[in-house]
Amino acid sequence: MKKYIIYAIAIVLTIAGSAQAQFIKADVQVSGLTCSMCQLATEKALKTLDFVSDIKPDLNKNVYVVTFKKDKNVNLDQIKNKVKGAGFSVSKLVATVNFDDVKITNNFQYKYRGNTYQFVNVPAKNLNGLTRITLLDKGFIPDNNFKKNVSEIKLPDIKPAS
Repeated sequence: MKKYIIYAIAIVLTIAGSAQAQFIKADVQVSGLTCSMCQLATEKALKTLDFVSDIKPDLNKNVYVVTFKKDKNVNLDQIKNKVKGAGFSVSKLVATVNFDDVKITNNFQYKYRGNTYQFVNVPAKNLNGLTRITLLDKGFIPDNNFKKNVSEIKLPDIKPAS
């Protein structure tokens, strides 16, 4: 089971009716892209993921808007690995997730489809509807930013599940 560190950055739109959290899309910023062939290789690699329904690349910003299939398990590590396999790295991932009234507080852990998401530096609130979250986990941001974030964040002691 993977544990991710994320930061909820904005509630975009409230939509009721979802039974659980659902990943809708992700803005994946890729570093190292220099030409349209690089962009095409990365896009082709991402399209092989069974939970991806659509990809819209923006070569000017080196960002891919990856839309996910409804009710499919989204694996963020597979996105990272596909980008890495194409010869590049993820420098930022902002996911749009549809939450159904999930109460979070600073250092809140949310378990979803086999993964644990650790919310940090967020005020207490209920997440309801479409919410953009930024992943701060290693491999999803540059190493120097990861080290800086980890040193500034006081995470609670988390014991592995037995």
